[in-house]
Amino acid sequence: MTNSLSSMLVFIWVSLIALALWFSFVFVKDLLANRAKFENSSWLKTSVIGFVVNFFDVLGIGAFAPQTALLKFTRQTEDKLIPGTMNVANTIPVLLQAFIFITIIQVDPLTLISMLVSAAVGAVIGAGIVSKLSEKKIRLTMGIALVITAGFMLARMMDWIQGGGDAIGLTGYKLVFAVVVNFFLGAIMTAGVGLYAPCMALIFALGMSPTVAFPIMMGSCAFLMPPASVKFIKTGSYNRKAALAMAIPGSLAVLIAAFIVKSLPLQTLQWVVLAVILYTSATMLVAAFKKKEA
Repeated sequence: MTNSLSSMLVFIWVSLIALALWFSFVFVKDLLANRAKFENSSWLKTSVIGFVVNFFDVLGIGAFAPQTALLKFTRQTEDKLIPGTMNVANTIPVLLQAFIFITIIQVDPLTLISMLVSAAVGAVIGAGIVSKLSEKKIRLTMGIALVITAGFMLARMMDWIQGGGDAIGLTGYKLVFAVVVNFFLGAIMTAGVGLYAPCMALIFALGMSPTVAFPIMMGSCAFLMPPASVKFIKTGSYNRKAALAMAIPGSLAVLIAAFIVKSLPLQTLQWVVLAVILYTSATMLVAAFKKKEA
């Protein structure tokens, strides 16, 4: 391992630990201050949701789209609070993912850091906007976002996305393009759009190795989610009980998937998830256009 890469890994590790401590402090402080006002969510249902979506998140399915569907189907929180709840609940699990995959998969330091920072900046801006949206706008945004996510997922499953190679980094205009795109992916992720599928598509299209997608997309989420989640926490735009219930088993699921299971035959599950995503998108969009009941 070169000195440059070793120094970069140490910097990223320290940054991830600092982000985890900062987020945990803000999260726990808010939970303690509002423990008497916890929402009427089910500890069991939300815990199961947190475990399942984070388990398959490590294996490449993605968490946000199925998590949106499960939260909506089980009626565990208001639609308006879903983006903030998912961001807060998945922050620690994603930090664990990033720590693991950035350690075991080599990526060009400049490419990695540039894309991580751009996603984080995009998320900070996006979270400030999303937390102020009305429930109708949240439903519209998430309905459209889920369609986009489904499109990327279908393209991957059908091998319509061409590209890929063995490069572990980018230079010149390709690097600039990747940084700009990752900025927007970070911003829209705060509305419930999974970053994994479009980020992986971007990496394939630019000729990078498919394995490089994992540390980049997981690292991007790890750097963007703590600042975005803190904004949701400070504005109270999340379901505290559901977020806590999903975060703890979600973290355990990441460790199990990364170190014990590692891989599963997921083709059938991917089609099931795709169908659920499209159905959820349709229900969100229909609800957004319905007249508000008196």
